Amino acid sequence: MQPRVVIAGTQSGVGKTTLATGLMAAMTRKGYEVQPYKVGPDYIDPGFHTAATERISRNLDSWMVSSDKLIEIFCRNSQEAGISIIEGVMGLFDGHRTDKRSGSTAEVAKILSAPVVLIIDAGKMAQSGAALAYGYKNYDSKLNLAGVILNRVSSESHYQILKEPIKELGVSVLGYIPHQESLELPERHLGLVPTVETPQMNEYIDNLAEIILQNLDLNQLYNLAAETEELEPKENSLFLQTKSVSGIKLAVARDEAFNFYYEDNLDLLKQSGVELEYFSPVSDTTLPKGAAGLYIGGGFPESFLEELSNNQSMQESIKEAITAGMPTYAECGGLMYLTEAITNFDGETYSMIGKIPGQIKMKNRLQAMGYTEAEVRENNILLNQGDSVRGHEFHYSELVGLPDDTTYAYQLTGGKGKDNRLGGILKDNLLASYLHLHFAGNPVIIDNFINSCLKFSERSSC
Repeated sequence: MQPRVVIAGTQSGVGKTTLATGLMAAMTRKGYEVQPYKVGPDYIDPGFHTAATERISRNLDSWMVSSDKLIEIFCRNSQEAGISIIEGVMGLFDGHRTDKRSGSTAEVAKILSAPVVLIIDAGKMAQSGAALAYGYKNYDSKLNLAGVILNRVSSESHYQILKEPIKELGVSVLGYIPHQESLELPERHLGLVPTVETPQMNEYIDNLAEIILQNLDLNQLYNLAAETEELEPKENSLFLQTKSVSGIKLAVARDEAFNFYYEDNLDLLKQSGVELEYFSPVSDTTLPKGAAGLYIGGGFPESFLEELSNNQSMQESIKEAITAGMPTYAECGGLMYLTEAITNFDGETYSMIGKIPGQIKMKNRLQAMGYTEAEVRENNILLNQGDSVRGHEFHYSELVGLPDDTTYAYQLTGGKGKDNRLGGILKDNLLASYLHLHFAGNPVIIDNFINSCLKFSERSSC
């Protein structure tokens, strides 16, 4: 048995992340081993899940990763769990802007044969809550909408007015959460503030769990989650170790400035025998000794510009490694760090590493957001010319001042911005891009990255 449940919202802003995190924390305090998940390309919400459960939260993205591989990822990470709680993305049926409902919470729920518990913001409604529940239940007959949680309810009598007509639809009502501003999580330009920057996180989660325990029927939640069929992957291809390397160390930037990684990307590398050694561009002075490759993920470098700029020792260490030909993959925040300088929202400019001959300007409006398809223009350390790969962009910064002879990695389609635009910077063994990739979407990435590191290691040892 693999108890599992999807926590969805009627729309963004109904309290989905807050309540999903609270449910994870409360079920953990009841003694369950909770495996958390997040639907879609999100890095911040999983941090709250991990803090609530002490198990690393995983992303389930049905647009970037095929259904078969999605099931394999889920089954692998849920093996030892007593219950898997999956937080949805946006509204229940919201997905790719043109590809029907691909990537939506509903699609992931159907792929995993998981029941859905819908969060309704009931703050300004009464019997209309039943009409809303009816519409979400009947919009897709293949979806199992099993329960409802009513959020921002003003009183017990208000709750009863909402509850009874919803129950008549055959939908379980698990309880309600009173309106409390203290439950709101802090936000900024990329959404919620990451857990590494949120003081008193443990106290907040403890309070949240207590409110959930007092107001929701968690036994009923577990019963809904347990009424699921056994889920088996068609084949175990992703994590089947067909090729193992030894002695290859990959330096991975991971600290308060750089922490946006799909955990399964790192697992896929480790499964192939790569040793991952984490380091901090903020506080360490050099790259890990013996590294044969470098991976700098996304994050919020714009929030730590003074620390990054002042750490000249680390900047020189990274610059020397890239100049020597070390295979380097940088995503979004990593790309920003490798440019000449970053200008923050207040117009202050800080020098960065300078391996990419351009500058970053922070903007008050989104510069790119959404799913993006990329056709590979040039062979590089991850992909081959002619390959296609799906990814996601989400950033407020703009890269300016690139020279005319810049070599671009991708022809991009989708996301905010013009189609058939160029993206990704190639320079020797460096690939830096705003595009976030899930390696399971095109597993050739793993082999190519490892082979690039092997060649560098052999060349360096000669």
